[in-house]
Amino acid sequence: MRRLKNYINGEWIDSKTEVFLDVENPGTGEIISQVPQGCKEDLDLAAAKAAEAFDEWRNFPAEKRIQYLFKMKTILENNADEIASICTMESGKTFAESKAEVVRAVENIEVACGIPTMMQGEFSEDISSGIDEFVIRQPLGVGACIAPFNFPVMISFWFFPYALACGNAYIVKPSEKVPGTMTRIFELFEELNLPNGVLNLVHGAKETVDAILTNSEIKAVSFVGSTKVAKYIYSKGTENGKRVQAQGGAKNPLVVMPDADIETTTRIIADSVYGCAGQRCLAASTIILVGDAKEKFKDKIIDDAKSKTTCYGLDKSSQMGAIITKESKIRIEKIIEDAESKGAKVLLDGRNKNVKTFEKGNYLLPTVIENVSENSEAAEKEIFGPVMNLKYVDTLDDAIKFINTGRYGNAACIFTTSGSAARKFRHEVLAGNIGVNIGVPAPMAFFPFSGWKESFFGDLHGQSKHAVEFFTQTKVVIERWHEEWTRKF
Repeated sequence: MRRLKNYINGEWIDSKTEVFLDVENPGTGEIISQVPQGCKEDLDLAAAKAAEAFDEWRNFPAEKRIQYLFKMKTILENNADEIASICTMESGKTFAESKAEVVRAVENIEVACGIPTMMQGEFSEDISSGIDEFVIRQPLGVGACIAPFNFPVMISFWFFPYALACGNAYIVKPSEKVPGTMTRIFELFEELNLPNGVLNLVHGAKETVDAILTNSEIKAVSFVGSTKVAKYIYSKGTENGKRVQAQGGAKNPLVVMPDADIETTTRIIADSVYGCAGQRCLAASTIILVGDAKEKFKDKIIDDAKSKTTCYGLDKSSQMGAIITKESKIRIEKIIEDAESKGAKVLLDGRNKNVKTFEKGNYLLPTVIENVSENSEAAEKEIFGPVMNLKYVDTLDDAIKFINTGRYGNAACIFTTSGSAARKFRHEVLAGNIGVNIGVPAPMAFFPFSGWKESFFGDLHGQSKHAVEFFTQTKVVIERWHEEWTRKF
């Protein structure tokens, strides 16, 4: 059984902890590796080495720093299939979904390579006679990412390419559920020959997270996960004087107007709800059918859900993979049971279904429920599984009112052929990522990944210009040079 190591200061070293956690393949139930539970000593060592490396790295010209990113992009592209296979084995998603993660990671590297322009400041000449004033951006120091299980490749790349390009050193802490994917990426990145300590990998669970939040060398923390943990990360990190961007949970509504195209809309709905087995922060959760859309779309939505092929993610026929852990599967099933006990009707039941030859895997087939009580867990909590909730309202105003009373604000989508309905929706809905005839409104790397209300804690999001602002601090310089002074030199 392989025991994973930390990557600190350019070396693979054993963790100081004696406790190791099993890493399970969700699709087969097999234990594929063991990861250190982590400890404060591991993180403190990484932070100290990163702080030392920062003193030199920050003085590398931006053009020189991004040469490493160009190589990083090539490494990911050349090893995409291997990385995607490891990602699938650890996370349970399909190979195609894992491959798409690698593509998204590459896109963020590409955008970060524009740092010589993106990091430029501002200049005003003669703010007063003979006095100029300008703003420059400088790196913070050491940053750290606390990554989630559901996107072992992509999420970390929302952050660290920008951090490195801006001149910071960095520490990545992958989820203890999926540690092997980023471990392999770091093994491949050894050929970058980055200066030692600039980019580090530290495994671990809560103790490691708390060490990140309290270590004085770490100036910026990025997190993606549940709202409960996001609140903790944000409060604890800011209490210790750090910049924090913490992406929380979601309950993404998708509105279907009666004039929407039936075939395209129902196909996209199924992909949105059941992609990654519903374990993504942009997955549609509640499908709101407006007016006559109930009669037009309901049966077709259920049929499309039934047609999804659920099996092991490395099987070429797989359209939906496994749930990350047995505990998560049980949790989702209990949410369905709770909804049913409070009056909901299960229109399509994905529980208690085996996937042939993979009976030990954590599989839950596509599920559709309706008439969900507002006091049930299915209405209140992020399910994070392949469960669709159908809700019926009379008007678009009713749909918008329902959306805006919710506690989350990660994403919301509408399907319609009416420009006025689409404009009203995007203008009035309280969510950070809006989709119009799009089921998963995932921003491209050159736009920030937004989020409102309890879906995000902080001021600046991941990706693009927001990432550059997050990983730099502004310095304002007011400067005067008298002619008689300059003649002396």
